[in-house]
Amino acid sequence: MERQGHDEAVSMMVERGVDQRAITVFEDYWQQLAEGAQGIVREDEIEPLVDVPELAAIEVSDDERRAALARVAIVKLNGGLGTSMGMAGPKAALVARDGLTFLDVIVRQLIGLEERYGARPPLVLMNSFRTRDASLQILERYPQMARQELPLDFLQNMEPKLDAAALAPVSWPEDPELEWCPPGHGDVYVALAASGLLDQMRASGIRYAFLSNSDNLGATCDPDIAAWLMAEGIPFAAEVAERTLNDRKGGHVAVRRSDGRLVLREAAMVLDEEQDLFQDTSRHRWFNTNNLWVDLDRLDELLRERGGVLGLPIIVNRKTVDPTRPDSTPVIQIESAMGSAIEAFEGSVALRVPRSRFRPVKTTNELLLLRSDVFEFDEHSRIVSRIEHKEPRVSLGGAYKFVREFDARFPSGVPSMRECTSLAVDGDVTFGADVSMVGDVEVSAQTPATVPDGTRLEGRISLPQ
Repeated sequence: MERQGHDEAVSMMVERGVDQRAITVFEDYWQQLAEGAQGIVREDEIEPLVDVPELAAIEVSDDERRAALARVAIVKLNGGLGTSMGMAGPKAALVARDGLTFLDVIVRQLIGLEERYGARPPLVLMNSFRTRDASLQILERYPQMARQELPLDFLQNMEPKLDAAALAPVSWPEDPELEWCPPGHGDVYVALAASGLLDQMRASGIRYAFLSNSDNLGATCDPDIAAWLMAEGIPFAAEVAERTLNDRKGGHVAVRRSDGRLVLREAAMVLDEEQDLFQDTSRHRWFNTNNLWVDLDRLDELLRERGGVLGLPIIVNRKTVDPTRPDSTPVIQIESAMGSAIEAFEGSVALRVPRSRFRPVKTTNELLLLRSDVFEFDEHSRIVSRIEHKEPRVSLGGAYKFVREFDARFPSGVPSMRECTSLAVDGDVTFGADVSMVGDVEVSAQTPATVPDGTRLEGRISLPQ
């Protein structure tokens, strides 16, 4: 019965036109799953990462930066739809701040690099079918992008969701598209090869790809890192930052005891009884920012050596076929993380970077902060902080979960938060113009309420209707 499920899944992928290399990777993971793999990394299999080189210690000249930028391509993961924030289109088409979408800012950051160093690395998006058209339309605003030698995007692969009981493709006639899922962002390496982009990049003299998420505006292409990698001949580097309590559930980098290689451990790879150790930020100090640098010659070599299968650790993602319906069929999505490729490359490193290189927007909490006066763009469109103290912690209630409702409750823009240390909002509250927040602020309302224009908020505030 199980093998029949394998054959049905492969037939679906062939019919859908999925590249054979991606199918081979799926088959490898399916077999692991059938043999009982859970994708677990036990605490006794790893040691905490201790010695980490630091970006701040790297010293390179402008000439070295310029030369390095000419040999780097930027790959942005851009397949996300932002459904958790109520969006139907690409998350990167969301306005980040100052009327600019995430993609606008990314392109302007690249133009800023060119203005400063005279070299602009090509930008390539890893899109899904659902994000491609809208994302490329945004890039059309910038004539410079059409002149780059490489294509502007390639498509991530897709695979069937598996019925959790039968390990066979799930059937969901109500919406057949929900029968499919992306194979996690670890697919980026195979998708690059399958699209022909890996060969194109190497043929055009590109040595390294810088991979990052399109919703992380802190992930700029740092020429210092590029120059350092080339000088040292490092095949793979993962940018890590010091974990805080807010990062305790995020993936961290550790050292595998059996061979001394660096590994990435995500929350889904941890036993329930070891979650406390996983979340111990004093034990595992370095979290993965998902900003990665990969030597394309070495990547090509590994893919050829391994028949297209890098052997990234499996992630068994258990969901329901319709994520909005908990009563729908339980499924398994076979995934992998692109950061886990750190263990595939001999000589890979973790590089300590400042927190400023990690500014993802996963919820409207982060969106509020990004749009506030805590941040601004510098002359090269980089996001920089305007405060010297710790960034405010934000917790918005359910009324702000979706972007449309969030925007409606800040019709005159986000309040001033430069003097704010934390903000919690409980209830349906609309904020007027020129509102400011000072210190720890808690706002609550039992019924829909409005904060009047010009209000200064401090401490706990209960609003009348």
